[in-house]
Amino acid sequence: MLRNALIACGLLLAAEPLLAQSGPTAPTPTEQSVVAPMEQAQIGDHWTYEVRDEIAGTIKATTTNTVTDLSASEVSTSVGIVGKPSAGYQTFDRSWNLTSNGVWRFSPNDGTGIRLPLAVGKTWSFKTSETNSSADISSKRSGSSKVVAQESVTTRAGIFDTFKIETSVQVQNSKNPTQKYQVSTQTWYAPLINHWVKRTYVMRFEGRVRENTVAELVEYGRR
Repeated sequence: MLRNALIACGLLLAAEPLLAQSGPTAPTPTEQSVVAPMEQAQIGDHWTYEVRDEIAGTIKATTTNTVTDLSASEVSTSVGIVGKPSAGYQTFDRSWNLTSNGVWRFSPNDGTGIRLPLAVGKTWSFKTSETNSSADISSKRSGSSKVVAQESVTTRAGIFDTFKIETSVQVQNSKNPTQKYQVSTQTWYAPLINHWVKRTYVMRFEGRVRENTVAELVEYGRR
């Protein structure tokens, strides 16, 4: 499912929340091994991710988020997907929690962002809601996050010093509480570029894995 695949890298597109293996190769950094600082978001900043389906062993999508507008509390972005004719749009708060994604609205946010200052051992919890008025869907979200380590991560975009954050979320249908699913993510957030460089996403429904993806940064920059 495209929406769930993009949750893995924080790049959601609106859709229902539910819905030839080759061994992984070691990432090869490009010439951009020295990380260019982008601590504060600016219009034109962009991050491109390769999203891999860990179940099928295939590349699911290549996505790019580009900052289109900024305010004191929000970051608006366009979402481009290689091979797709049109872009989607997403809005985040300044801590990279998603607040809107096409027809989806999160109140106050989706809870998958960061909480500064980051330090190993720091924890936080959240309770939020999500709605899709066009499909008459409303769900409650609850979860928690913990900074579990500081790690150096190598991707094709370079070598990054990161905080590793583990997040667990349960989403429950407001009209039918028996319908619920669980999401577990691991996020490697690099303060120097103010974004994540890797994110894993595992979704379980009725206790069974329905989706397992990994998104890795392959390119980023400032206009």
